[in-house]
Amino acid sequence: MKRIKLKPRPDWPQQVEQLGMLYHTPDGRPYWDESACYYLNSREVDELEAATGELQRICLQAGQFIIDNNRFDDLRIPPMARQAIVDAWNNEPPSLYGRLDLSYDGQAPPKLLEYNADTPTALLEASVVQWHWRQEVRPATDQFNSIHEKLIAKWSELKQYLKGSPLYFTSMRDDEDLMTVTYLRDVAQQAGLSTEFLFVDEIGWNESERGFRDIQERPIESIFALYPWEWLLKDLADPILSTYDSVDWIEPIWKMMWSNKALLAILWEMFPGHPNLLEAHLDSPRGMRQYVKKPLLAREGANITFHADSGEFTTAGTYGEEGYVYQALARPAIFDGQHPVIGSWYVMDQGPAGIGIRESSGVITTNTSRFVPHYFD
Repeated sequence: MKRIKLKPRPDWPQQVEQLGMLYHTPDGRPYWDESACYYLNSREVDELEAATGELQRICLQAGQFIIDNNRFDDLRIPPMARQAIVDAWNNEPPSLYGRLDLSYDGQAPPKLLEYNADTPTALLEASVVQWHWRQEVRPATDQFNSIHEKLIAKWSELKQYLKGSPLYFTSMRDDEDLMTVTYLRDVAQQAGLSTEFLFVDEIGWNESERGFRDIQERPIESIFALYPWEWLLKDLADPILSTYDSVDWIEPIWKMMWSNKALLAILWEMFPGHPNLLEAHLDSPRGMRQYVKKPLLAREGANITFHADSGEFTTAGTYGEEGYVYQALARPAIFDGQHPVIGSWYVMDQGPAGIGIRESSGVITTNTSRFVPHYFD
């Protein structure tokens, strides 16, 4: 694995915009960055693929463990949602995908930093934009990337299980979220599904009929929501929980067990010393000298405390009231002074699907970290 400096394509903004990536330079700072790329060899790709499959396997065991041992308090999951989680886990409603964030330097085994199992983004750039970049810039090489094909295959499989048509897609009024669901809607349509879109604040509730409605008062029976489950419950707890059996929510509510960083401590409890895990605990560092303190539900590097021999600092944010997990520092992965994190995509029942790489000048990946393409041969 190595980082290669490049000269960006002169028309790269127009190129990525044509693919739907309108958020490539937020606030004047590059997010899509092709002034460099990462090269991996086939052994490293095989190692990332195997680690992703293995982590998915043990996460499945962890989900059953949480339920069997009633560990919901550790995840700070509200009591009102727990039976719905158990029922959804047992009934296996439609589920689509997730992104496992890994620390990896091409030498030590990949280590799980967290699992973005509920509302993962950086999808369009991983699936489509970097693929087109490779075709133009590195046409004789390959890329660890079958995300697009596996999403279509998964939607084709889910088509027969969805309760209603059309399948609705919803997100907040944010460019990245909007383009993510637009892309997912496109691949669903390629799989033969009928779809509609509405923003989260346009989801209606008909009290007399006890059902969700779109802005034309049509029933909503299947919906993909790029909106965290803890927020859905805060906004719509009674309507959702009272009708959960009659509406397909994608992702299903049991994803609350995986999108919560308490999962890291539970995995370590179940599989101490696992080569793809970092030591992690819920209550305290437990003697770890160098660690990261993470809020259970934080996003984009918010409210993280980095504690190392060299010192300690904390990022800003509004999370933390829900509690923290303490995770050992990963072996530093540094290339040209940059810190890459591998986002490894898993499409449910289709397996590991490919990677996207985001890099930062600092040790914490935040919403300003850049997406850098990759290739292998």
